Amino acid sequence: MRILVVAPSWIGDTVLAQPLFKLLHARHDALALDVLAPSWTLPLVERMPEVRRATGSPAGHGELRLELQRQTARELAREGYDQAIVLPNSFKSALAPWLARVPVRTGYLGELRWGLLNDARRVARTRHPQISQQYAALSLARGETLPDLLPAPALRVDEAQRHATLARLGLDADRPAAALCPGAEYGPAKRWPARHFADLAQRLAGLGFAVWLVGSANDAATGSEIARLAPGAVRDLCGRTTLAEALDVLDSARIVVSNDSGLMHVAAALQKPLVALYGSSSPAYTPPLSRDARILKLDLPCSPCFKRECPLGHFKCMVELTADRVLSAIDSTGALAAAIPVLEKNPERH
Repeated sequence: MRILVVAPSWIGDTVLAQPLFKLLHARHDALALDVLAPSWTLPLVERMPEVRRATGSPAGHGELRLELQRQTARELAREGYDQAIVLPNSFKSALAPWLARVPVRTGYLGELRWGLLNDARRVARTRHPQISQQYAALSLARGETLPDLLPAPALRVDEAQRHATLARLGLDADRPAAALCPGAEYGPAKRWPARHFADLAQRLAGLGFAVWLVGSANDAATGSEIARLAPGAVRDLCGRTTLAEALDVLDSARIVVSNDSGLMHVAAALQKPLVALYGSSSPAYTPPLSRDARILKLDLPCSPCFKRECPLGHFKCMVELTADRVLSAIDSTGALAAAIPVLEKNPERH
């Protein structure tokens, strides 16, 4: 059986697609599973052992690029896929499998896709409120029931590459580290304030932790602000790593604290102790799929609002989520207790 999955465009959603990959392997013996993904998520897909081959998709955000779609379709046709599962809801995401004449093209109804999909489904939002469930349900035949517990995402890490990444970045591989992820692509309403991250960073540094700020180039301004507010307490890596390097850095941390973001889902898939901060969004839809995660949210009457910016102007859902509460959640993961023997053995690293 040969199946092509057209992956989502977002890092977090790509992680949440991995349970689908696992279910497909459980369903089909000797499955060859390939993924068509945006170039910026390829390093993530390549860390998924269920995937035989990951290929860059022909069009980016807001692009159709018809000639590249045709070229990609010709390459896909040579693989002789039995089925394509299209996870994004856009027209362009379903175009290449249709042009490649993949016989079964599965996905949810979306933007003008009636002709492109011949196994079109409707999202059962009541039964499957979470994105991971919606993706996983596409592994089933019509009428089948999704298992109550999905297989958890799990990314593989090459230890030699991880140590090489730490060496290139000048990070101490032996000192217990906390990784803070201050970004969230959707908008500022999902981001814990920089001053709170700085407060937490100073407390963790006072306990002997190295504190690393991890994020994309879009998070560079926030990282700089946190570093300014917590002088000497953090190493700001925002915008200074590739996605593959960010994975290695997160895997090297004893604890990760993150907004509801792609890196939050990456940390969960690395099975790291994780504190996930929710404000405008909700873990009812995009929870970290990990038993080692602690979810913090205030459950104010106005949240979740799912807005990019606070519509009421006060941003209480994040402002009133204090560093004290986050530090207590970190302690509940066992990460602080696990780090104490290392710190006591190497007091000069404080």
